[in-house]
Amino acid sequence: MTTPFEFAEHNAKRFQTELHDLLRIKSISTDTNYAPDCQRAAEWLADHFQAIGLKAEVIPTSRHPLVYAEWTGADADATTVLVYGHYDVQPASQDEGWDSDPFEPVEHDGKIYARGSTDDKGQVFAHIKAVESLLQTEGKLPVNIKFLIEGEEESGSENIIKFVAEHADKLRAEVCVISDTSMSSKEQPVIVYALRGIVAFELHVYGPAHDLHSGMYGGSIHNPAQALAEMIAALHAEDGKVSIPGFYDDVREISAQEREAIAKSPYDNVQWAADTGATLPWGEPDYSIRERMGARPTLEINGMASGYWGNGLKAIIPSHAWAKITCRLVADQKPDRIAELFTKYITDITPPTVRSELKVLSSGTSATQVNIEAPVMQAAIRAYVRGWGAEPLFRREGGSIPIVSDFQTKLGLPIVMMGFGLNSDNLHGPNEHFHIDMLHKGIKTSIAFLQEIARVSS
Repeated sequence: MTTPFEFAEHNAKRFQTELHDLLRIKSISTDTNYAPDCQRAAEWLADHFQAIGLKAEVIPTSRHPLVYAEWTGADADATTVLVYGHYDVQPASQDEGWDSDPFEPVEHDGKIYARGSTDDKGQVFAHIKAVESLLQTEGKLPVNIKFLIEGEEESGSENIIKFVAEHADKLRAEVCVISDTSMSSKEQPVIVYALRGIVAFELHVYGPAHDLHSGMYGGSIHNPAQALAEMIAALHAEDGKVSIPGFYDDVREISAQEREAIAKSPYDNVQWAADTGATLPWGEPDYSIRERMGARPTLEINGMASGYWGNGLKAIIPSHAWAKITCRLVADQKPDRIAELFTKYITDITPPTVRSELKVLSSGTSATQVNIEAPVMQAAIRAYVRGWGAEPLFRREGGSIPIVSDFQTKLGLPIVMMGFGLNSDNLHGPNEHFHIDMLHKGIKTSIAFLQEIARVSS
């Protein structure tokens, strides 16, 4: 009898062709002009789920629809697995540096080049094909499975957050699996066991009522651009720590066990310089580069502007300066508490010669962290060994996936982040790609995980 792994291998080319069809859909969530394409991507997925044997529906929202699919034919006491992914993608056009049309998939050098190939259509597709392989060969799954795929991950996840809060019963499960992360090399898989949260701000500094002649008034006005620069300089100490009083009060420190696990995935200055193009690392000296990037909270200036930007010189004192700022948060830090502390600190450091205004741009997202010794994690380790051929390392991820903390807090689910991409896949950039062999390793690993997680519950 054909095994699920053999079925996946025999149908590998068909799976790639089907993925190409999904990748051709321009499901760009950040641009309202592509709303019909987002709808089409949702319908394509729902149709595909039904074709492989799942019940599926497209769920309308105020913006882009959700896709929900399920197969619940396992034993009454079987584990239920929730798989999350997103079908929306970042904007892309060939004149941004792509070698080919970003929405016409091209296979070259063992990679599929297309927008969304690794973030996240290709990665979630691996789970869909794993389910198909099991159903086609065994006629059933070892677990019950639910898929929830959104179309707004790249634009805030507003509607899935509402859906999760209102439909906890529908989404009831024992574990949530997410494949929207990556690893450094093909040979060494990685399980991300923690994601940082985020809270975002916009800081405005106002001075004179209007732009002034710098010769006539210079020396008597505290230039808002300079005042902003002084305030920004006061946000960090020389050793890289954030200067906001109370910022670190709730930070969950890294345990010795975690530091040991993180150290198994080394990241030295040479590799860091190659990845970033920067000269020397900066930040808290008591923590490794990997720890600074994923296990410590941060405050970053994402943009700042003031005054005249055109050709030549316009000798003015600008009336206004602004900056966009984000804080990445770690376990136990609360976005609203950080927003409160930051607001007070900005008030305290604003010079009396200018006026400041700090806007909190969203309610923020809390950090997520999963115990690496949990049974679901041990099942994931065994799945990678069987499907990938190597035992995974554990790593914290510096980025954020907006909905993950809601799965953990509102649904009470442990999260397993089983990434199938590479750090070098250029997600969000030109020539985004997904390695074909990693797609198929991902399918095998997903098959193995569904089998292994079923054994955990038995």
